[in-house]
Amino acid sequence: MTDISAPKSKRYSLRLPDPWSVGALLIAAFVLAPIVSVLWIALNPTENIWPHLIATTLPRYFGTTLVMMFSVGAVAAATGTGAAWLVVRYSFPGVRVLEWLLLLPLAIPAYIGAYALVDFLEYAGPVQTALRGMFGWQTSRDYWFPEIRSQWAAVVVMSASMYPYVYLLARAGFREQSGCGHEVAQSLGAGGLSRFLRIGLPLARPAIAAGTAIVMMETVNDFGTMDYFAVQTLTTGIFTTWLESNNAGGAAQIACVVLSLVIFLVALEKASRKKVRFYALSRRHRPIQRLPLHGVPGWLATAACTVPFMVGFILPAAVIGDHAIENIDGFWASGLLKAFWNTLTVGGIAAVLTVLAALFMVYGVRLSGRKLPAMIAPVTTIGYAAPGAVLGVGILIPLAQVDHLLADLVEAFTGGRAGLILTGSAFALVVAYSVRFFAIAQGATDAAMGRVAPSLPMAARSLGRTKFRVLAEVYMPLMRGSIGSALLLVFVDCVKELPATLLLRPFNYSTLATRVYDEASLENLGDAAPAAVLVSLVGLIAVGMLARANR
Repeated sequence: MTDISAPKSKRYSLRLPDPWSVGALLIAAFVLAPIVSVLWIALNPTENIWPHLIATTLPRYFGTTLVMMFSVGAVAAATGTGAAWLVVRYSFPGVRVLEWLLLLPLAIPAYIGAYALVDFLEYAGPVQTALRGMFGWQTSRDYWFPEIRSQWAAVVVMSASMYPYVYLLARAGFREQSGCGHEVAQSLGAGGLSRFLRIGLPLARPAIAAGTAIVMMETVNDFGTMDYFAVQTLTTGIFTTWLESNNAGGAAQIACVVLSLVIFLVALEKASRKKVRFYALSRRHRPIQRLPLHGVPGWLATAACTVPFMVGFILPAAVIGDHAIENIDGFWASGLLKAFWNTLTVGGIAAVLTVLAALFMVYGVRLSGRKLPAMIAPVTTIGYAAPGAVLGVGILIPLAQVDHLLADLVEAFTGGRAGLILTGSAFALVVAYSVRFFAIAQGATDAAMGRVAPSLPMAARSLGRTKFRVLAEVYMPLMRGSIGSALLLVFVDCVKELPATLLLRPFNYSTLATRVYDEASLENLGDAAPAAVLVSLVGLIAVGMLARANR
């Protein structure tokens, strides 16, 4: 007879962690490790110079960074938003061509634009030479010309290089608006400016804010332009404190200030659209129809869209191209060929590893169904917001310690010296690129995987396919285009990345970006031009794909 009063034994089922979710967490930890490393180094410096930084250089670095960040953000936002409104709302001479030409400045890195602007406008450049010949001036004391290597010139160069971030998102925001509201406003007597300020601009504000935030973060990240124009920002302060003062702890503390500023920008951008919601009040979505602009207004609109394209693309492309033609033999120089091969190798390896890791993590998060991986995955995108100089501090110092530990172990067991295995090779560059641009690969793969109907992988699983075979046989064929685009975009960003490359490259190791910087820093723009042309050509390929995807 069974004793019903006896307590029933509880059965506990131990759910083992899924390898896919564990792998996703490990990848997320890998991406976040440099940020954590920066925080640790800043809180535990070997020599605390924080009071000295606050009393001397940090206020100047911080103030200049704020001025540059908001100045470039404001100019780029005004330029990109205005150009986007014109090409979406109006029809004027050349609008269909200018709509795509306005994207081309993305192909020219800002530091190349800086070298071109100085070469074009300096005392020995064609502009001042022509002015002296035209008016008979003999020396610079005979006339006034604005100082080229200055803060305002840096604002112009960076705004012209990065306004396409705002333009691209603002154009999409204007396109998605219904034409009904604009037609009603026009029937009530609202003019073009009034419709822009009261309808178009408020509805596109989230897109414009997102683009402006990207511009401001890229401004904080920039080193080549700021260094060339002698503008002392927090990023240049990291290089100065670490490389010239030989104080890694102080560099990490400045890096924490930069990171805090970037996080503030991200939070500000999200807060600006947190409570803003827009809804379509009609079941019929009628796109905005372009209004014709004839005569003088039409040509003024053409000029307004042509000027940023000329400053951001034509001017640097013409100057660099002219120097490259004059130094055509430089394309076959051994140093350039070696830098080109290094760029292809490191950028290619980083792009493949980054996209594979992003694919694994996104798939693992979707399979796990647990909250922790889903919560950590969005945090990994902070790597893109973190400047390259910050990642350089967080990667090089820990890797150097690991290198010394490995060398000691090899010497203890073999009696020989292994040298610097990690920091003495391109390994640190691959790590930095993977962390820095992981968000691009993650965003592309997540969006592509989200477009696959859930019934397809479910049907494959019901037919006995393993999770890996579902990924290989169902997802991969349907995501081939998006994965290819992610590979190209990550590779292009690796080619253009300068701050992290300068900090992490091994001795006597150059990429196209560092070769351009090294030669231009010595005022050898002719020798820098071939490498600059190659960097710009790679950027043009990416812009072409971007334009094709946004038709």
